[in-house]
Amino acid sequence: MKLKLNRPLVFFDLETTGTNVSSDRIVEIGLVKMGIDQSTEKKRYLINPTINIPFEVSKIHGITNEMVKDAPTFKQIAHELELYLRNCDFAGYNSNRFDVPLLVEEFLRAEIPFDSENRKFIDVQRIFHQMEPRTLSAAYKFYCNKELENAHSAEADTYATFQILLAQLEKYTNLESNIDFLDNYAGMGNVVDFAGRIVYDEKKRETINFGKHKGKLVTDVLKADPGYYDWIMQNDFSLDTKRKLTLIKLQGMIK
Repeated sequence: MKLKLNRPLVFFDLETTGTNVSSDRIVEIGLVKMGIDQSTEKKRYLINPTINIPFEVSKIHGITNEMVKDAPTFKQIAHELELYLRNCDFAGYNSNRFDVPLLVEEFLRAEIPFDSENRKFIDVQRIFHQMEPRTLSAAYKFYCNKELENAHSAEADTYATFQILLAQLEKYTNLESNIDFLDNYAGMGNVVDFAGRIVYDEKKRETINFGKHKGKLVTDVLKADPGYYDWIMQNDFSLDTKRKLTLIKLQGMIK
C-alpha cells in the first residue's frame, strides 16, 4: 500500500551518548526520505558529540569515541540537515518520546530555528504497541517476516521502521494511509513540549505534567508561584521545555 503524502516523509533514528535529552548528544543519524512520488533516498551522518561516549553505550550501538573523533559536530552539519528536513513530516520508532525531542534540542543548541508547529510526527512504535506489543526486531519479524540484522545501527533501524509502517498499512484495514490520520493515531498526542513536561488538558489548555504542580494550568502556576519559572530556567530541563514555558509566560503577559 502506498502512503498518501502531501509533502516528503522522513524516517529517522538516532544513536546517542545516553538517554537524557538535556545532557546527552547524537553520535549517528540514519534517514530515509520518502517523496510524494514514493521515491526514497537514504542518508547517514556520523557525528562527534563533543562529550564522552560511555563504554556501556558503545557496546549497544557499536560507535566508539575513536570512531567519531574526526567526524563533524552537530553544529557543523545543522544547517545542511535543517535544509534537508525542511517542509517534511517525520516518522520513527519510539521517536516521539526520545528521538524527536533530542533532535530538536540539538538544533536549539546549534541556534538553528526548527519549526515543530506545522509538522506531523508518526511514531511507528505506537501503532505497533497498540496492535502487537513487541520490540523493533520482533516487529520487523512479525510484519516483514525478516530478521533485523545490525540492530542498534541507526541505518538498519531506520530502514526497518520504514518497511514496518508500509507493512502495517497493508495488514490493518482500520489504518488509513494518509499522514493526518496517522498523526492523530500515533503522533505527539497532547504534549506541548517534546519532553512531555507540559501537556494540553481536555480544553486544550497548557498544564504542568510533573512534580508538585502536576495537573495545574501553567498560567495559574506562573501567577501563584513566580519563582517556578526561574527554577525551570536554572535547572536541568530541555531547551525546548524552557522555550515553550517562556512562550506561554509571554503570551500571558500580552493578554
